Amino acid sequence: MPTSRVAERVSRFGTSIFAEISALALQCGAVNLGQGFPDFAGPAWVKAAATAAIAADMNQYAPYQGLPRLREAVAATWHAHGWREVDAAREVTITSGATEALFGAVQALLDPGDEAIIFEPFYDAYVPDVTLAGGVPRLVRLYPPTAASPEGTPPTDGVQRTAWWFDPAELAAAFTPRTRLLLLNTPHNPTGKVFTRAELDQIAALCHAHNVTVVADEVYDQLVFGAATHVPIATLPGMWERTLTLNSIGKTFSVTGWKIGYAVGPAHLNDALRAAHQWITFATATPLQGAAAAALEGALTNAYYPLLRAEYAERYALLCQILANAGLPTLPTEGSYFVMADLAGTGFTNDAAFCRWLTSEVGVAAIPPSAFYADPATAPLLARFCFAKQLATLHAAGERLGTLRTLSKR
Repeated sequence: MPTSRVAERVSRFGTSIFAEISALALQCGAVNLGQGFPDFAGPAWVKAAATAAIAADMNQYAPYQGLPRLREAVAATWHAHGWREVDAAREVTITSGATEALFGAVQALLDPGDEAIIFEPFYDAYVPDVTLAGGVPRLVRLYPPTAASPEGTPPTDGVQRTAWWFDPAELAAAFTPRTRLLLLNTPHNPTGKVFTRAELDQIAALCHAHNVTVVADEVYDQLVFGAATHVPIATLPGMWERTLTLNSIGKTFSVTGWKIGYAVGPAHLNDALRAAHQWITFATATPLQGAAAAALEGALTNAYYPLLRAEYAERYALLCQILANAGLPTLPTEGSYFVMADLAGTGFTNDAAFCRWLTSEVGVAAIPPSAFYADPATAPLLARFCFAKQLATLHAAGERLGTLRTLSKR
């Protein structure tokens, strides 16, 4: 029997490690700290806004640019944070999650053969999105705090670093005459890094010099801890005109299944995104857009964001203590809801093998960060844990991880 031909550009996209670990966790009854979404409900007032919108018959197609009320709420949020005055009509587009915004932006801004700079490790959609656009990823390594890469000691100026970092010379060398985009994720998944103002200045200067557009993925912008400060790169001098900033309400309001994302940027970049968006999903769920608007509006008046950060800081501290007690010291997290644990003392030499063993034998699921590297063999020996979980879930994981030191590591 003849078989259908599969396009070469998708032939390499197999089942992800995320699906594998989640299926294994379900099979083994493991506490799943690998899944990157909350296991608790979003705010009752946000959910109530969704049911009210359905009851009010907001159930037909929304304008493809997004509901005006939601676009205005996004603009008001930017104003309230002191970032910029935004034209809700021309400079905001609503999408089906930040995932669709990212895909649409890459399709709209890359031609076949164009290059896109991506920091590695990277959120897993970045390279496939560039590949599907016919683009060429150019990777710039993020190095762990004060650590050497598996390829040897990274370039260093003798500075003791307490956060993930990149070498400015390596970043500069990644730019070529074919570079069109730089994908920037801050706060960063999977490392938890928040790019500093000085680092953003370096990136901005290179983008100016090479006339490169930035697609800034800032979905964790409200989840920043300690002394770290989130600075949207679009707010740097001269960067508004060359930056499309992507976000969503999923992470901030614990409703990841709603898939309500948005892009903020100059009209010419939004026009490009909209040209692609109209043929990808056209429009996004109308009642959930109405509820998203209520969420953003309410958060500006009811002290939601400080409470959110305080609750996540508590979860972060608890999980770090649990992992430390299990002999899995953690690297610092400045933002997002992920923490990376060092596996050097486990006896394992492969992060995927460790995560499969941890899930099946200990009953706690984590994600191997090698999944976020183009060449998994070059990844540092770590495991990514998610702390967007109920305290009871984290305590349950802690009880199981308490046996870690006594179990065989092979």
